[in-house]
Amino acid sequence: MIPKLRAWKKYDSPEMFRDIAFIDFNKKLLGVNYKVSKLTTRLDIETLDKFILMQSTGIKDKNGVEIYEGDILKLHAIFLAPDDKIGYLEYSPKYGYSIIFEGNRLYRQEYWASTNKLNYEVIGNIYENPELLREDTKND
Repeated sequence: MIPKLRAWKKYDSPEMFRDIAFIDFNKKLLGVNYKVSKLTTRLDIETLDKFILMQSTGIKDKNGVEIYEGDILKLHAIFLAPDDKIGYLEYSPKYGYSIIFEGNRLYRQEYWASTNKLNYEVIGNIYENPELLREDTKND
C-alpha cells in the first residue's frame, strides 16, 4: 500500500497541498502541483523543511471524506457524553491515530476506527481551521 500524504506549507504563504507529486527524502525536496487555472497545474519543487506532512488514516468519515493526521473531527458518541465532541487527530507510535479532546483526553484508534463511521465527521484541520478547537484542546 502506498501511503497518501498531504502537506501544510508553514512559511511564505501558508497553504494545504493535497496533490503531492513526489517526495525526495535524500535531497529533502517536495514536489507539489499548484492549480494555476481550472485546466492548468504547475509543478513546484521546494525544500521539505517548509512543510508539515500528514498521512491519511485510510478511513473515511460519514460523508466519505478521507481522514488525515491533523484533521478536526466532530464526534457524536453517547458513551462520551450526550453532546457532540470536537477533537483533532494526532499520531503517536504508542496509540496510533488518536483523537485528542479538550483537557488532552485521548480517544485511541482501536476504539474510534472500529466504531460506526456515522459517528464522526471531518470539519476542518488544525492548520486551516484552528478556531474550531477550544483553547484547552489546541496543541501548541
